[in-house]
Amino acid sequence: MEFKNFLQSSKAKHILAGIGLTVIALLIFQAGVFVGFKKATFSGRLGDNYYKTFGEQGGPGRMMPNFGEKGLSPSNAHGTIGKIADINLPQIIVADKDGVEKTVLINQETDIRSFRDSIKAEALKIGDFVVIIGEPTNEGIIDAKLIRIMPAPPDSMTQTNKATSSKTNNI
Repeated sequence: MEFKNFLQSSKAKHILAGIGLTVIALLIFQAGVFVGFKKATFSGRLGDNYYKTFGEQGGPGRMMPNFGEKGLSPSNAHGTIGKIADINLPQIIVADKDGVEKTVLINQETDIRSFRDSIKAEALKIGDFVVIIGEPTNEGIIDAKLIRIMPAPPDSMTQTNKATSSKTNNI
């Protein structure tokens, strides 16, 4: 009887609310630790796969590319936009506008779309212009979640690659 009265008291309700809030706070903290650990693991292993991720934009003897020169931008490990340069399923190689080639892994969960239609990986062709969204692996590969075949922008990829090549040759 005494325990039942205690559970109905306002003191017990405050204690249970405090325990509930503590559990929620600990779950949120644990989620932050999980996300932080995943990001730190990826960043820690980025050095092992630096040239796979960034290409040789920095050139010989340079540790980091100069992002101000040649219109280069930092690489996005969660996706890429460009033309398919090579297909060796379950992997494809995509060359972005800066000429950096990224390896993309395709699996059963990868949603491949051409406009509104779902297509199979076997329908991908070298030269297709694609937008890829995925998740980086520890090896510097993009694990594709979505691949969308798009119409190529009007000569922007080829003009950018030619401009980059001519600037590189003049250096």
